[in-house]
Amino acid sequence: MTWLEELFDIKYTDVNQFLVRMGTNLLISIVILILGFWLSNILSRGLKRVLRKSHTDEGLVTFISSFMSMVLKVLVVITSITQIGVEMTSFVALLGAAGLAIGMAFSGTLSNFAGGVMILVLKPFKVGDIILTQGEKGEVKEIQIFNTYLYTTDNKVIILPNGPVANGNITNFTKADKRRVDWIFSISYGNDFDKAKAVIMELIKEDERILNDPAPFVGIHLLGTSSVDIAVRGWVLTDDFNEIFFDLNERVYKEFERHGLRFPFPQLDVHLKNQA
Repeated sequence: MTWLEELFDIKYTDVNQFLVRMGTNLLISIVILILGFWLSNILSRGLKRVLRKSHTDEGLVTFISSFMSMVLKVLVVITSITQIGVEMTSFVALLGAAGLAIGMAFSGTLSNFAGGVMILVLKPFKVGDIILTQGEKGEVKEIQIFNTYLYTTDNKVIILPNGPVANGNITNFTKADKRRVDWIFSISYGNDFDKAKAVIMELIKEDERILNDPAPFVGIHLLGTSSVDIAVRGWVLTDDFNEIFFDLNERVYKEFERHGLRFPFPQLDVHLKNQA
């Protein structure tokens, strides 16, 4: 080792100490990463439980917990890098220099973060609401810092970026307490409309879930080519919407048949002329 010491003007003992020091720092840095990420997950889950016990809005719970987890993990990474021996002043300067380029590259991600903040502040919807946005309909399960998670009725998971959601059109089906249910029932020409109307109104009165204020409406919607289309409108509590819609369809089908009211089918009148 003497010739190496003479060649590079360094001592073997110094190299050995340097390698031991670097190895120790690297090992400590890895331990910091592992423990830090583990603790950050525990803290974010603990924060989530505390927020839920305080009856905080579920969307705000998921947003704050995911944001806290991200911040803690960034701090853990910085601490780990510092342990290796990298000067944080130069690292922060380098990070700041790269920040502009990274910010431009991830401008969409930053807009999603801003969109998440807008959703939580303006509250166009909350966790548990059924919404239609970006052409997708489902129940809101989570509002995270970058994405909103929707569950469809057939249990598909749709992940939407917050930026377009916050800046686009949103239809909230459950924000209001009451909704209007619309039905279209058709009868054949020649059937008694007044009788059909009376049957429908009787079914509506029997169902206590259909509200009297505003009053239900039954009227002729359209005189079609093969049918008389009857429009029916009734106001219900939002939670009862789907159940009442399907229930009245079934009851009208059974009662119309019992009262001799016929459902139409496509018809075509053909007129023959004798050319002889």
